[in-house]
This record gives sequence, C-alpha cells and structure tokens, in this order.
Amino acid sequence: MNRISKLLLLLLCAFTINSFGQKKVLIFHKTEGYRHQSIENGIQVIQRMGNENDFTTTVTRDSKFFTENDLGKIDLIIFLSTTGDVFDRDEEVAFENYMDHGGNFLGIHAAADTEYDWSWYGKLVGAYFESHPEVQKARIIKKMPAHMTVEPLPEKWIKEDEWYNYKDIQPDLQILLAVDESSYKGGKNGENHPIAWFQNYRGGGISIYTGMGHTTESYSNPDFLEHLSKCIEFALSN
Repeated sequence: MNRISKLLLLLLCAFTINSFGQKKVLIFHKTEGYRHQSIENGIQVIQRMGNENDFTTTVTRDSKFFTENDLGKIDLIIFLSTTGDVFDRDEEVAFENYMDHGGNFLGIHAAADTEYDWSWYGKLVGAYFESHPEVQKARIIKKMPAHMTVEPLPEKWIKEDEWYNYKDIQPDLQILLAVDESSYKGGKNGENHPIAWFQNYRGGGISIYTGMGHTTESYSNPDFLEHLSKCIEFALSN
C-alpha cells in the first residue's frame, strides 16, 4: 500500500469513528396549547450547539416519531416548550421505555406545561406549571454553584423571563438554580423557588429541566446559552 492509499485509509477510519461516535439529540416541539414564539430560536440555537460540540440533531413536532423510530439510537430527547396533551398512549409507552432503558431527558420552559393527566411525565419533569406573572427581571440564585450546568454563571445573575410558579414539585430534585421571589412580583413558591433542577432517573439516565427560555431574547443571552449548553453536555455525558 502506497503512502497516498494509507493516508486515505486513515482519513476514512477517522471519519467513520467520528460519524458513529457522535451523540444524537432529538428536539421535540409539539404544542397542543400555547405555542411560544421562541421555539424556532431555540431550535436554531441547539442545532448550532450541535455543530460546535459534535452532536447531531433531529427536529420534529410529530409525536408519531416516538413509535415509528428506534429511540434507542438517541442519546438525549429535548422537550422544547411543548404544551398540552402531546402523546397518545402508544407514544407514552414508547417514551417510558426509552427512559427505562437508559435514555436522557431535557425539558425547557413549557415542558412543565405538558401532559397534566400523565403522572409519570410529571414525575419525570419534576414539577408542573401552575401560573406565572408578567415577564420581568428577577435575580437567580445558584444552589449548586460547583455543578457544571451553573458553575460558569454570574454570582449575581439578573435575567428577564417568564417566571413559572410550580405545583406537584417532586421531593428529591437536585436544585441547580432558584429564583429570588423578593426580586420580582408574582412568585408563589416561597423562599425556595426552584427554576432549574435534575434527577437521576431509575433507568440509569438523567432528567434535567430549566424553567427559563420563554422569551426570544433568551436565545441570544450569553449566560442562558451557556447554561443551556452545559445542561445538554451534562445529559450527554451520562
């Protein structure tokens, strides 16, 4: 084998290893209730993150994807501001099986405003949306400052967003960020108002959620983008 042939073979091997080694992320954005204008911004941002961080993205709002495709090939499923009853029972079972076999989940903002009649899903996300005041600025508190998803964030982070109040908050959540209710009007969760958290799912995967991301401006906010990128990285590193 001559030198050029060897070089081509090495390049082919490197390409093959990279292609099969890339993580695969599904961005799911079906809405049966309110549809956020920021969804398209979020899709574009996550796709760009994939290009920069070597993971591939598939984007769909069709819930049939969950029963018509092999979810076992997907490393992370992101619910990007989904709302309402987005699954039939077969699709619910497919998603449960995915998580039970080591799948990973990231919910963004209105993922907590989804599937109220499916208690499994509420436990997976960690809480349900209850209400929200008008969009306004608030101070965010780092509850786990050394965690990779929040470590790069400012110690005093002031952000404008739609701050959800939550109900059915699960007791064993690992709280990453909280919102300081004294810094804005309309908070109902009290002194410990979580806004980002994660859980180790029983199937071996990760469930992580961030309540920010309502506004289109969020997806050009460097601190939020850093947080979102690290949430994806954390889930994919599992």
